Amino acid sequence: MQFRESQAIYLQIADYVCERILLKEWKPEERIPSVRELAVQLEVNPNTVMRSYEFLQQQEIITNQRGIGYFVAATAFKHAMQYRKEAFLEKELPQVFRNMYLLDMDMDELKPRFEKYKKQHFA
Repeated sequence: MQFRESQAIYLQIADYVCERILLKEWKPEERIPSVRELAVQLEVNPNTVMRSYEFLQQQEIITNQRGIGYFVAATAFKHAMQYRKEAFLEKELPQVFRNMYLLDMDMDELKPRFEKYKKQHFA
């Protein structure tokens, strides 16, 4: 995973987990990689993954079953969608709007490109 300098690594890992859930790669009530497993997979310190998992528990996206491991919460899809939407609307969309304004673009120019992107990546 390539990390960006513009956001804390633990939040980028939280986004990674949310993406797995939103893409339905990790299903509700399914066990997810342990802290150590994910740390090895992403090549980060286990403490960073632990911080991500604690954050995701607070967001009600994952749960911890003592002695067994971490699991996708039953309502994870809804909470992950809400978390990611809020983050997008607050952090990314203002920059998109700024660029659209600077480039004199309107929404009508984006819609066909968005539809093409969806077909290419999610069909």
